[in-house]
Amino acid sequence: MYDPALLLIIAVVILALCFDFINGFHDTANSIATSISTKALPPRVAIILASFMNLMGALAFTGVAKTIGGKIANPLNLDNGMYIVAAALIAAITWNLITWYYGIPSSSSHALIGSLTGAVIASAGIGEVNFKGFITILQALIISPLLAFAAGFTIMTLVKIIFRNGHPAKLNRRFRTLQIFTAAGQTFSHGTNDAQKSMGIITFALIAGGFQTNLDVPFWVKLSCAVAMALGTSAGGWKIIKTVGTRIIKLEPANGFSADIGSVMVIILATLLKMPVSTTHVISSSIMGVGTSKRVSAVKWDTAQKIVTAWLITLPVTFVIAAVIYWIIAIFI
Repeated sequence: MYDPALLLIIAVVILALCFDFINGFHDTANSIATSISTKALPPRVAIILASFMNLMGALAFTGVAKTIGGKIANPLNLDNGMYIVAAALIAAITWNLITWYYGIPSSSSHALIGSLTGAVIASAGIGEVNFKGFITILQALIISPLLAFAAGFTIMTLVKIIFRNGHPAKLNRRFRTLQIFTAAGQTFSHGTNDAQKSMGIITFALIAGGFQTNLDVPFWVKLSCAVAMALGTSAGGWKIIKTVGTRIIKLEPANGFSADIGSVMVIILATLLKMPVSTTHVISSSIMGVGTSKRVSAVKWDTAQKIVTAWLITLPVTFVIAAVIYWIIAIFI
């Protein structure tokens, strides 16, 4: 006799790991685009570094996973919790693939949160959404890019002041060397926040399916999500790398260093506060802040506008996609 619940949780775990893998190559650009565009690291070396550091970061924390697993809705109150998770993951994967195909650095975090919320409402109604928790997450997603913009602007301004009399060629060499370390920090911070989202969604499904009763993330979930993201990162995300690395501002080593430091600070802070943020939003905003500190016209605002538009539509679009997918699942299963 086969156990339908066991088969369903296996399917959900596979979907979550697929999401994590896609998140890895979708968001690779976030962590290594600056170092590649300034030639601080060759692309192959950058991706190997990103894969390893993402793995280490993913294994280091679980606070964000608990936020995803429990703050949007209570999985114990949902009759069809695993179907909800399946619909949310299919919707988020679909949106990530669409935006990757067109080279748009959209937010995997927004996609997952919008999808989970839409699937919960389609299944159990709006009353089952924990709006206090949802708004807290939304606030973090909104505030973090603003902080990153300010951090990138401030750090680049300080760099310009401190090194205003430096020799350009020597400074470029030194900042390229420093970017090796900032790229490592960037990819580590990415792992600390982004991989936990899949850990949280699997934990949500395990509770909804009756396989566990608390939000503690099992070690096998941590390890499998960390490995899936590392493997996804190793696949690269060249279209998005091109957008982030070249189409927001013309990056020089000092710019890349400043953008990396600004975004790492914001992402690590969010991880310590157990809040999911969009690494895409944070890193792109930090680059915009760096560009603005040089001069406002240094930022290619048409590209920035397209990125911001993608940010704004991700939540509602994934909300609708997930709701429709849940209704289709409910009809046929």
